[in-house]
Amino acid sequence: MDVQRLLRGTVEWDRLEAVARHLAARYGDGEAHVEFIDADNWLSTPFLLHTGGEEFFVKVVSRQNSLVHALFTAGRNIGAFSSGTEGFFGHFGTPAEMVRHELEATERMRAIGVNAPEPVEALEVDGLGVLVVEYLPAFRPLDELDVALERELAPDLFRALRRLHDEGLAHGDLRAENVLILDGDLYFIDATSVREPGVLDAREYDLACGLAALEPLIGAADAVAAALTVYDAEDVLGAREYLDFVAIRPDHDFDAPGLKGEIEKRVAERSEATERANGERREP
Repeated sequence: MDVQRLLRGTVEWDRLEAVARHLAARYGDGEAHVEFIDADNWLSTPFLLHTGGEEFFVKVVSRQNSLVHALFTAGRNIGAFSSGTEGFFGHFGTPAEMVRHELEATERMRAIGVNAPEPVEALEVDGLGVLVVEYLPAFRPLDELDVALERELAPDLFRALRRLHDEGLAHGDLRAENVLILDGDLYFIDATSVREPGVLDAREYDLACGLAALEPLIGAADAVAAALTVYDAEDVLGAREYLDFVAIRPDHDFDAPGLKGEIEKRVAERSEATERANGERREP
């Protein structure tokens, strides 16, 4: 966490205060209460804004956040190259561009029926990028549920991811912290930038991230089984190639060798079952 705070940096209080005043004037009566959120977030300073009887979730992106995003993007693309594919992550040069992209990504997810907080606005205040979205009250991140519920929701995660992929989209930063649960429904947040030419590889990367997020929660066997209820064996094998790449990220902690072994075992079992079935159909 100390490294994370060092990289994220600290936005001066008077600048955050200016953002809160600006938003209170836009959405409320000029009065505001700010509640800072201790979120696992490397690329922004998040807070909850109470104004005019409403609540908004706000992310403030600084120039330092933008520079860290550039470093992460370069590292991810190097990892993609090491996996034998072109780099497929894009970087946006300014804090304002970063928040505008996230707003657009959230709008696109909602347009195809994937749950995400309702977007309100992306704007620039005092050189800071500011994203304002609906606040989801009483939500819980996926990794704060009991194991039985995490196991029950695992196929829903892959179904939502598959819907993105079937529409030619990709999340790009799927982690347990970016999957919120509210009233039994699953919501995606913090979608990142994926360049169009590499979108097929990005989908395999997304799938690898989903498996990596679930493995510490429900185990490799159940994570792979959940993925195979939605994705073909070929897709899951493709995701296997990205697991070492995902494992070097500081925000994923999972058993990569165990997960790769479970994928190989499950895919082999499925292949053998298919061959047996085909053989039985060919018999007179």
